[in-house]
Amino acid sequence: MLRSNPNVQNSYKFVCLEELVPQNHLLLKIHKHIDFSFILEKVKP
Repeated sequence: MLRSNPNVQNSYKFVCLEELVPQNHLLLKIHKHIDFSFILEKVKP
């Protein structure tokens, strides 16, 4: 017999990460001025 589980989440919420981070956050300022694309090549293997 199947029963519903009251502890299961039945809804979803779509969020944009940019909306969750304050515009004046330090890491956003760092990201704007430093190109971290070289890291992808270093960790690729």
